[in-house]
Amino acid sequence: LSIYLSIYLSIYLSIYLSIYLSIYLSIYLSIYLSIYLSIYLSIYLSIYLSIYLSIYLSIYLSIYLSIYLSIYLSIYLSIYLSIYLSIYLSIYLSIYLSINLLFYLSCIMK
Repeated sequence: LSIYLSIYLSIYLSIYLSIYLSIYLSIYLSIYLSIYLSIYLSIYLSIYLSIYLSIYLSIYLSIYLSIYLSIYLSIYLSIYLSIYLSIYLSIYLSIYLSINLLFYLSCIMK
């Protein structure tokens, strides 16, 4: 009887414990891990991404903008100033010289 009970109990306990533990552990671990991982990952990712993105974007944007603006402004200003100054000076000098010439000629003719 004792051998029978021990065999029965060992088989029963092994089957029961294996089923119970597998179900319990699967449910517990799935719930625990999902909650833990969601909280941990959300916090970690938010902190990491905010720090990383702020540093990366600040460095990238500062370098990119400084290079882009320096090149763009130098090209734009050189072209704009050369065109503007050539047109402005030609018009201004032609008007100024024509007025001076007229004034000079009128003074001579008197």
